Amino acid sequence: MSDDVANLSVAQMDALREIGNVGAGNSATALSQIINRRIDMEVPRVSVVPLDDVPELVGGPEVMVVGVFLRVYGKAPSNILFLLPKESAFYLVDMLMGKKHGETMTLDFMDQSALMEIGNILSGAYLNALFNFTNISLLPSIPALAMDMAGAILSVVLVQLGQMGDHALVIETEFKTEDDGIKGHFFLVPDPGSLDKILSAVGVE
Repeated sequence: MSDDVANLSVAQMDALREIGNVGAGNSATALSQIINRRIDMEVPRVSVVPLDDVPELVGGPEVMVVGVFLRVYGKAPSNILFLLPKESAFYLVDMLMGKKHGETMTLDFMDQSALMEIGNILSGAYLNALFNFTNISLLPSIPALAMDMAGAILSVVLVQLGQMGDHALVIETEFKTEDDGIKGHFFLVPDPGSLDKILSAVGVE
């Protein structure tokens, strides 16, 4: 990350939060339409976090989660990560596949494909919002899915950023269904050089 990442101005943080707000709103709408349930969304948090502390954002490094990861290509390369506690992922699969709640105990190929498609749709909604703010066209990779401890999944995602600095800029949103059956964290982590391009495009230097 660039040397100034820890010293973003209030205006820069506000611009990133607004992008996160619209992106998360688009994503929440897309998800609620798919599962036919209302999705409540926390106001996105924008933070500069030491890499080692990122797992704490989802409850600690040993929490079992399902992660959908996408690499974002274009003028502002980034990483997108959608993390669900294991129980939330199973609950979501039950809803998507028309099963009874509690029926999913492991993830088969079809379940994984469904969750990756959800990650795809959420990421697309988010990147559309980013494009509307910045006019920077960004394309997500094919999603990858893993079920593991949060620390293990995040270390794989963040290792490339760790080579460039010891902090990550994280735009994080938490989603919940009304019954709290599904909780998820959505992270957008721009590459070091990408942050300047995004801020410049929204007119905040």
